[in-house]
Amino acid sequence: MSVEDRQAMIIDAVIPLILERGATLTSRQIAEEIGIAEGTIFRAFGDKETLIRSAAEKYFDPQPMRQQMAAIDRDLPLRDKMSTVIRILQTRFSGVFSMMAAAGLTERPRISGESPGSEYATIIAELLKPDLESLNIPPDRVGPLLRLISFASALPPLNRSVSFTIDELTDFALYGIAGRRQTMHKDN
Repeated sequence: MSVEDRQAMIIDAVIPLILERGATLTSRQIAEEIGIAEGTIFRAFGDKETLIRSAAEKYFDPQPMRQQMAAIDRDLPLRDKMSTVIRILQTRFSGVFSMMAAAGLTERPRISGESPGSEYATIIAELLKPDLESLNIPPDRVGPLLRLISFASALPPLNRSVSFTIDELTDFALYGIAGRRQTMHKDN
């Protein structure tokens, strides 16, 4: 196995461990969990910190999340689509926060060629095309709003005292996205 293939295999195996346990993992625990010799980690990465930074860089790539979003069935009911999007986003943001903490980062590094949010917003707008008549806002605005709700709900300091379920967030999103506004009638 080439060094690059070995590094990729180790990174893929360590990402879930970092997300679950954070930076407290030792190189010995990593090796035991993924079934390799501890020396293999050092030969491939030099040290545990380099491995964690490499895993974080791979995890921060938004393309796998975009692929998950693009794979959502457009024929699902609107509520199911929204809850799936929110679940994917919450999982992503929670993982980003965990990965940043494990790697000792204070901000997420930018991926070269990354266009923040534009491709994601397009994917969500396409997902919502079958629901245009139900929407109260343009479909290209829905993605950024769902991202905002999901980000805030995944941010650890905001969720210590009150956490929200996917169903609660979906209901909140749908009221603003597809709820019917009541019109007021004047009796004069």
